[in-house]
Amino acid sequence: MNIRHLEFFCHLAKTQHMSQTAAYFGISQPTLSYAISTLEKELGVPLFEKSGRNIKLTHLGKIYLQFIESGLDKIKRGDLLLKRLLNVETGTINLGFTYTLGQSLVPKIINHFLSPSENQQLKFNFSQGNTEQLLTKLLDEKCDLALASFADQIGQTSTKDLLTFYPLVKQEIVAAVPVNHPLALKNSVSLREITDYPLIYFSKDSGLRPIIDKFFKKDNLKPNIKFELEEDQTIAGFVSQELGIALLPNLPLLNQNSIKLLHISQPIIYHQLYLVLKNNYFQTPAVSKFQNFIVNYCQTNFNQLNRLI
Repeated sequence: MNIRHLEFFCHLAKTQHMSQTAAYFGISQPTLSYAISTLEKELGVPLFEKSGRNIKLTHLGKIYLQFIESGLDKIKRGDLLLKRLLNVETGTINLGFTYTLGQSLVPKIINHFLSPSENQQLKFNFSQGNTEQLLTKLLDEKCDLALASFADQIGQTSTKDLLTFYPLVKQEIVAAVPVNHPLALKNSVSLREITDYPLIYFSKDSGLRPIIDKFFKKDNLKPNIKFELEEDQTIAGFVSQELGIALLPNLPLLNQNSIKLLHISQPIIYHQLYLVLKNNYFQTPAVSKFQNFIVNYCQTNFNQLNRLI
């Protein structure tokens, strides 16, 4: 069905005058008559009937008009939305990131990105979660890009041919201890020293669990796990109540009146974070612009300076 013919139909329904409608679209009356006749043949019903020297809608034509006007309006709004999304200065960016990145890195990136006047009309939709949740949203195209850990599988599905992981920045893993804990007298500790105390540990649903496990295994150490939790702020809460110590990403906004953060010196533990993209996913100009900005920002402020976040 020809959308142009539907536009002719809607306008003719309002004017009820062939010559006026033909003039409005800059076409001849025979061309308009042919278009309406073609539409009626496709539908198998008459849409107009003569009324003196003019025409008017039939009963079925009135019913059809309600749906076509609504449909054409949605098509126009869809066209406008696509044009807006494809505008590098007015598009929308759907960004997913892990909870820990919301304390410092992501707010700083957003602040610097939106500073130039040409970026200030861009809109963001944010999603937070653990790595598996974010990668699932990426595959479902609910996110344009995600900042998360590496994962070779989501459930039973391999990510190898579905997602691309670009190393972005390294996040320091620190020891969190209560302020009156024996280790609180130090500024740094070794991984071996940590095994002497009960640990509040990341659960297996966390993207950090396999990373921390790897460091213990590499040094032939076994963590003394007391509790397992998924979210770092919750783990910090347990530490503050002296229920154990923990290994956490460096959280700059963590209240250190009840918790002290210690560097881990032997070995230095870090968490590699990635910019994750879905393969063969169309990126709008705004998303591509933001992706390039993230990479350049992290390269300039962290990687070139050998800094951890």
